[in-house]
Amino acid sequence: MARNTKRDQLRGVQMFSACTDKELAQIARACDEVAVAADTVIVEEGTPGEDFFLIVSGEAAVSRGGRIVATVVPGQYFGELSLLDMAPRNATVTATSAMKLIRLGRQEFDAVLDSWPGVAHKLLRQMARRLRVEDQQSVTN
Repeated sequence: MARNTKRDQLRGVQMFSACTDKELAQIARACDEVAVAADTVIVEEGTPGEDFFLIVSGEAAVSRGGRIVATVVPGQYFGELSLLDMAPRNATVTATSAMKLIRLGRQEFDAVLDSWPGVAHKLLRQMARRLRVEDQQSVTN
């Protein structure tokens, strides 16, 4: 996968949507490509989270308390909060097919923020927007 492809994939992530091409390229350089076999537990509920994953291909089941609550597919992502805090994972994600993922670890993410402080402000704004939308939805439900 070429770096510009990783950059283009990352552009679809809400948290990174306000970043410039140059900033996205820097984030893309900090990412790894990961291949995962079917039935692999990618992240486990209750364990410390340190990685963000963006699905390039394949599908995974998301479960809480052993019950499947969602399916994630290409273009979707999980673990973004792990880049910001050290809280335990709130769900288990298990590959239901072979998958290709883009992985960004917290240490690499922190290095990007140290090099590009303006990115942190953009990410905070995007996270605040996301929380506001979720808060508004919880009030209307």
